[in-house]
Amino acid sequence: MKEILYIFVGGGVGSVLRYLVQYVLNGKINYFSLMWGTFGVNIAGSLFIGLFYTLSARYSLSTEIRMLLTVGFCGGFTTFSTFSNEGLQLLKAGLYGTFLFYALASVALGILAVIAGAWLGKQF
Repeated sequence: MKEILYIFVGGGVGSVLRYLVQYVLNGKINYFSLMWGTFGVNIAGSLFIGLFYTLSARYSLSTEIRMLLTVGFCGGFTTFSTFSNEGLQLLKAGLYGTFLFYALASVALGILAVIAGAWLGKQF
């Protein structure tokens, strides 16, 4: 039950932070019809989860803290459902090339960001 409370708190913080980052990025960057806010939080969240898992293993963090950071914060901060909906909107608008770039770049850069986060975690 204690883990659920930690996940709840981390998820709330991650969700609010995601909203704020998306609000800022979507208002500031408008290139190629991409949803830069969602793209940015998903790549950053991928970096964070690689970093958090590596640090939690390296420093033997408690299960509750690991769950707060990974399942809670990263789960609340990133958003696959919004990514999927935005992809659908690109397809409906006939922006097939933009959709393909968005989908492939999101997956490829997300995986690279997890790797980079794990590498950073080993450096600390």
